[in-house]
Amino acid sequence: MSLNDEERQIIVNLEQEKALNTFAEMEVLRQAGLWNNIANRLYYAAFHAVSALLIHDHYNVGSHQGAVIMLHQYYVKPGILSKEDGAFYSQLQTMREKSDYNCTYNATEEDTLPRIEQTKQFIDRILSMIK
Repeated sequence: MSLNDEERQIIVNLEQEKALNTFAEMEVLRQAGLWNNIANRLYYAAFHAVSALLIHDHYNVGSHQGAVIMLHQYYVKPGILSKEDGAFYSQLQTMREKSDYNCTYNATEEDTLPRIEQTKQFIDRILSMIK
């Protein structure tokens, strides 16, 4: 996808907004104790933040797995983001996939609650790299 600078900035802004709105949705789900849905929202909030960064830096985001690979290749390996950040993003993706697609797995409060603040901090770090 070839974007001019104006189009790129519009999409980056939309992705950033989506990241923040998706994270905010998680709070309603937390109050209801819907842990599988929280796992989903945490991952997608992080995914939209990562997508914003990749698009900002002229990378094409083609898939969820592609976003993981590119985050590791272009930001973790060179040391721009920590290995812990890369591992955390991968863990969010795994938890989301298990909670969405594995009928024998249910995310728990213990699984998700500690990741809420971690996800907020991760999103903040990613979005600060865009500004």
